[in-house]
Amino acid sequence: MKSKLKLHGFNNLTKTLSFNIYDICYAETPQDQQAYVEYINEEYNAKRLTQILTEVVDIIGANILNIASQDYDPQGASVTILISEEPVTPTDSQIEESPGPLPEIILAHLDKSHITVHTYPEIHPVDGIATFRVDIDVSTCGVISPLKALNFLIHQFDSDIVTVDYRVRGFTRDVEGKKHFIDHEINSIQNYLSEDTRDSYQMTDVNVYQENLFHTKMLLKNFELDDYLFGDATNSLSTEQRAQVTDRVKHEMLEIFYARNMPT
Repeated sequence: MKSKLKLHGFNNLTKTLSFNIYDICYAETPQDQQAYVEYINEEYNAKRLTQILTEVVDIIGANILNIASQDYDPQGASVTILISEEPVTPTDSQIEESPGPLPEIILAHLDKSHITVHTYPEIHPVDGIATFRVDIDVSTCGVISPLKALNFLIHQFDSDIVTVDYRVRGFTRDVEGKKHFIDHEINSIQNYLSEDTRDSYQMTDVNVYQENLFHTKMLLKNFELDDYLFGDATNSLSTEQRAQVTDRVKHEMLEIFYARNMPT
């Protein structure tokens, strides 16, 4: 039997960051579509995802207890990491409402947590639109908010659309017994993103402050069709076809951003 973990001075607040990242492209032929799936399976297989999440663990200063990972046939992968850390005295940078670091700086700790990632490569059977989705959850108990990992994670994927949810659950007590249902200030998830990220995306907030629920949707502002073409489509499309594909890709992005089917 494993020994129990010592949780001296444990902070019982549970802070959960959940977000979905979408990468869109156009693959014209069945061969290109299959090649796209193979590319995604290679670029974002379980091994690569484990490396990314390990960087997140370093950012928040935690220890890895266990890793479970799995690649799937015909596509997709999942990784779950259980992490833990002894208590430390938090610094202002650990709890302030500001962007988190890139992985070379370790600035935070967690008492107990888990991180999960799942990938969902998908191709429209008719229109040739390929949508690669990544679901990531970072759930923590302790003084540090998992939002400190958001800035790094968005930069690890080609992100056309990002939807982010952050929730603080439960309560912790101070030494006088008073309950605290949140232990840090937050006005918007956007304040945890770097300036270049905020400049690159159209963003919308839906927050329920009294319930400690925060939601931000992000849509990439600049659109260059060549960034969305895969395989033969990169050099075989006519001017008319390029216009049609542009409409298809933009339509896909708007439907995902607004979470509803829209007329073509």
